Amino acid sequence: MSAGHPQDTQIRALYARFLAGWNQRSGVTVSSVFADDGDLIDLDGTMRSGRLTIAAEMRRLFAEHATPSFVGIVRSVRPLADGVAVLHAVAGMVPPGADELDPALHTAHTLVAVEDAGRWKIAVLQSTPARYGGRADAVAALTAELQAAR
Repeated sequence: MSAGHPQDTQIRALYARFLAGWNQRSGVTVSSVFADDGDLIDLDGTMRSGRLTIAAEMRRLFAEHATPSFVGIVRSVRPLADGVAVLHAVAGMVPPGADELDPALHTAHTLVAVEDAGRWKIAVLQSTPARYGGRADAVAALTAELQAAR
């Protein structure tokens, strides 16, 4: 449930642009939504700091690996302070050449957005594996929800 952030639509669009950039395999597009000093924390804990570093690392990642595509669902957007909001989302990934989501790749995304000169940017985006403590029913329910969102 969203707490109804006044810029809810803009912040959701920020997350959508991140997912679109990833799915287009564009390091430039992925990094364009980050603040200059933004952080990206991957599923494995790798932290990339700074928009330029994120751009370079994403270009390298996309060039060297066939990456899965994301499907995301925003759970909530809420204010933390003036010009700061947090977005919670869940996402699944479809491996290259596959038709279905891989439940082992589900993630929870926590995005901290900051407003800078009237534009929202990502200050921090963290991916946490969505394993649900091995509860197969919870993973299956998330898989079904993400599949329906495709």
